[in-house]
Amino acid sequence: MAEATQGAHQGAREPSLAELIERSAELKGQLVTFAHSARFDRWLTPLLMEAAGPARQLDEGEAIRITDHFILRYRLPDGSTVVDRFVAGRKDLTPSDREMLLCWRDPVEGVFEVRRKEGDAVVLLNLVDDLEYRTYSNVGRAAFRGVSKGAFLHTCLVPVQPADRMWLVSGAMTSYPRSRATEIARAALRLATHRPELVFRNAEKIEQGWQRMREDRAAFIEFCGGDELVLPPAEGEDLLNAYYRHRRESTAARQPDSARNRRRPGPDVPPFELPPELAGSATVGVIYDQVDGLNFYADYGMLRDLFVDPALAGRKEHQNLLRTYLREESITPLPIRRLAAAHPETVDGVFRKLLRKPDFTWSEHGEALLRRRKPWYYESVPRPGVSVIGDRLRELLGAGRR
Repeated sequence: MAEATQGAHQGAREPSLAELIERSAELKGQLVTFAHSARFDRWLTPLLMEAAGPARQLDEGEAIRITDHFILRYRLPDGSTVVDRFVAGRKDLTPSDREMLLCWRDPVEGVFEVRRKEGDAVVLLNLVDDLEYRTYSNVGRAAFRGVSKGAFLHTCLVPVQPADRMWLVSGAMTSYPRSRATEIARAALRLATHRPELVFRNAEKIEQGWQRMREDRAAFIEFCGGDELVLPPAEGEDLLNAYYRHRRESTAARQPDSARNRRRPGPDVPPFELPPELAGSATVGVIYDQVDGLNFYADYGMLRDLFVDPALAGRKEHQNLLRTYLREESITPLPIRRLAAAHPETVDGVFRKLLRKPDFTWSEHGEALLRRRKPWYYESVPRPGVSVIGDRLRELLGAGRR
């Protein structure tokens, strides 16, 4: 029986690309229906209502985009996605179906330039990660009618199958003519800046990002006198703006005369501003770490005082601040590690008082404490804090400046 089963698997025909694309349309339709069922209403409806705003108006494209994001990437309370629950509840799915659906949980979001058409596919260059994607639509080539070479698309892509390097449009697709290249390039730059994880789908950009961050960190240390600063918020903003201005001027000075004239830093560069939750602090910690990059921490001066003088561990405000640093997901282990390393003679007393554990020692228990409080940090792969844009995006941005 085992031999017969093995032979059946070996003789099974792999579905063709056309069959996979046709099947993807069936599965996506079923998946959308599943997501709109009553079991998910408590999560999807608020997302749509928030996007609609007070006027309760939401165009079809944006509704499709939000729903697609909800289906593929939104984390439900148990950590699963809608796709996970769909696959778990469908015992009739083939291995090929399951593989396709589960791959959709990692879509490629970006702003794409149409490089060329090839049969039913279009070859797209993602201006965010600088990679090309051979892309199909599960409704056929009609989806790309009117989309010409040099135009731009804002959409998400999902793999047909991970090993094939063939992609499908997922959700809404908005097209823009090449005459809007400058506007589109700026939108791609904003996406790359605010969501660097999209850039780092490209392995080359990861290494380039690490190299740029090392260079930037070295320049920061030289300009500021160290990689860790504690300043009042206003002074911190002034220092960072002076540093960024220095970097722009230094970069421009290294360019050839012709390039220098074209790329001179302009007055439209927005000044650096701390977010409101930091601007209202008594002090801000500025740490430029070789792995975690450049980060800012509220009331870091007070936290540092606690490690300098462990007698402060008896004060409620200092205890609450340290608890906040341990609890908040927006704060990595970095500042606590830094202070523990800088004050080895007091760190044990600080945590013994906070945790009410007289046997606590940082050397023995510190790392385990951080792993319990911040598991998300240890589960993620470190990425550089500097995004590196591709040549084509740089070219489009340069054309806009000219």
